[in-house]
Amino acid sequence: MLDRLNQQPPDALLALIKLYDADPRADKIDLGVGVYRTSDGGTPVFAAIKAAERKLVEEQDSKAYLGPEGDMGFVHALMPIVLGEGAATDRIDGMQTPGGTGAVRLALALAKRAGVSRVLMGVPSWPNHAQIVADLGLELVTFDHATADGSADLEALKAALATAREGDAVLLHGCCHNPTGVDYTDAQWDEIAAVLGSSPVLPIIDLAYQGLGRGLDEDAYGARKVLGAVGEALLAYSCDKNFGLYRDRVGALYVQADADVLGRIMSNGLALARANWSMPPDHGAAAVRLVLEDAALTAKWRAELDEMRGRIGEVREALATKATAGTLDLTPYGRQFGMFAMLPLSKEQIQGLRDDHAIYMAGSGRINVAGLTSGNLGKFTAALADVTA
Repeated sequence: MLDRLNQQPPDALLALIKLYDADPRADKIDLGVGVYRTSDGGTPVFAAIKAAERKLVEEQDSKAYLGPEGDMGFVHALMPIVLGEGAATDRIDGMQTPGGTGAVRLALALAKRAGVSRVLMGVPSWPNHAQIVADLGLELVTFDHATADGSADLEALKAALATAREGDAVLLHGCCHNPTGVDYTDAQWDEIAAVLGSSPVLPIIDLAYQGLGRGLDEDAYGARKVLGAVGEALLAYSCDKNFGLYRDRVGALYVQADADVLGRIMSNGLALARANWSMPPDHGAAAVRLVLEDAALTAKWRAELDEMRGRIGEVREALATKATAGTLDLTPYGRQFGMFAMLPLSKEQIQGLRDDHAIYMAGSGRINVAGLTSGNLGKFTAALADVTA
């Protein structure tokens, strides 16, 4: 029976990695892979995580199963970061997941089990969002996320919500939108929360880059505003980026509902997790827990995160200062947040950047701005000018 399966296309970004690695040019630039990079091109392990891992090696006394909920000490230690210090948690519970992807998958599966049949989503979005929606057999309804001037299209979202109905969910990026870098402003989040507060739509918030945009609390503004306005919501969270734990797959799913039904909802989440991955990987989550349980390590982690955010902001500011590159207006990229931006380039122009200038980016025009440095920014903007001339 297996020979009935159709050939699937390879993952475009993984293929891009191989092409980049095989390129012998010394001045090549990798803007494709979505991981943070330092000014010298590295993706180091956080010093706070290294310290926690040493402690874990010395003190962990068992590798026995934790269960489908994972490390609940991690889940609870993360809640003040996500929800804010002193936030009420009597209507919120959570569980650990294998990365933010696992959290998104579990959120959508749980929503489907609860009766959701359609998912509203702004486009462009992270490609895996649509793939997960399709794999679960849910209908995807799209609307424009951004306007031509590089700001978030609030009116498109409001129009989509106006036609939504019972059985619909809306999937929103909490901050540092992937792939555009275009976030809703605080004032726009206020409007979104007000609309959702009187809507039958279930909010699902993907908060994957907290701390990499404006700051930990600032990046959580929208998620907290929505949670404060609605009775029920799901929030998918990733520690892969803001703790640098990409390959350890560290995430969490938080559920908000009335206290008298919350346990029943979580039992369904646990059953789905059990059927999908039995229990999530422990090491990275245990390291995060140890960081957040230790005031000194928490301070070290916050300082390292501030440094990451500062470097991303400096690259964006440098891009915006260039003002133009050929026919491209670079100024909007200084007003956007996080690691990603979308360049309005044709496939031929993207191919030209690769062939003629050794610059590698996704075929969609998405770039990882953390791949730019003071040393290669001039080459990059000159190459943009060349292919858009």
